[in-house]
Amino acid sequence: MDNFATVLDFDRLVATPVASDPFPHVVVRNFVRSALMTEVAAALPEIGARGSVPVEAVRFGPMAAKLIREMQSPALRRAIADKFELDLSDAPAMITVRGQTTARDGQIHRDSAAKRVTILLYLNPTTAAWARQEGCLRLLRRPDDLEDYAVEVPPVDGTLLVFPNGANTWHGHKPYSGRRFTVQLNYMTTDAHARYEMRRHRISAFFKRLTAHQMPRAT
Repeated sequence: MDNFATVLDFDRLVATPVASDPFPHVVVRNFVRSALMTEVAAALPEIGARGSVPVEAVRFGPMAAKLIREMQSPALRRAIADKFELDLSDAPAMITVRGQTTARDGQIHRDSAAKRVTILLYLNPTTAAWARQEGCLRLLRRPDDLEDYAVEVPPVDGTLLVFPNGANTWHGHKPYSGRRFTVQLNYMTTDAHARYEMRRHRISAFFKRLTAHQMPRAT
């Protein structure tokens, strides 16, 4: 293991300016330190099912667990708050991971209004599929045209994408089926809708963890 104090390169985030087209966002390449990316990838859990999974419901190896702790750290919260001039001091945080994408995913959408800020960290190696633009997230200028995009983000090599949610934060991607590992962190509002999502997240974590503990071990 390389002797870095952190897995995530916070200085790189601080140095990246906010882009405005099609809406305020930052894309930080190699937010996971390049020298540690292989070790992080090897420590990720295998998630065979589609959909988001609460981090409490899966087991990470040491380097990936360190990454998850840093994603939940005050340092990241402060950096994002400063970057977008937001007060996130009291914003509840919700963090999930996704391991698989299917043809059903990627449709154009905005995130829930309960999510003040969306943070996506992509932990996949570069492959031919990404070169064909499959599964690469597009930040869109309109809600009805996947080809009218300002930015396309390949989900590779520790790339970070951050944007505050709003009325025009449309995004989506071309179909892709297969392993596509993403960590998603959201800073939430404090209204009833957000409390409902957070409660559903905790219940999901409990039952998924319970199911995992009850599964027989492979022999």
